Amino acid sequence: MQETAVTETRDPLMIAEDWMKDGRDVVIATVVETWGSAPRPIGSHLVIDAEGNFEGSVSGGCVEGAVVAEAAEVLEDGKPRMLEFGVADETAWRVGLSCGGRIKVYVERLG
Repeated sequence: MQETAVTETRDPLMIAEDWMKDGRDVVIATVVETWGSAPRPIGSHLVIDAEGNFEGSVSGGCVEGAVVAEAAEVLEDGKPRMLEFGVADETAWRVGLSCGGRIKVYVERLG
């Protein structure tokens, strides 16, 4: 009989709490609105620390990279941001939003 490895997926909010307990500066990004086809539902989280480590997901593709980049700025100036991503059907797959979906992501520093 073969044993299968179980991959544990931890809640990004719990990860953020652990990182903060370890003294890390942490930013959280949350999907707050979607239109059309969106890879992740409202309430999805991505947590990012000052070293650029991240856990969770708000979209995928280039959108996630853009959110991580904005998180660095939020850590620097402390100002939250509302980001909106939307694309035409022809370019949707390249940035990770299939079928021309649009999303709004709120990015804020924790602590």
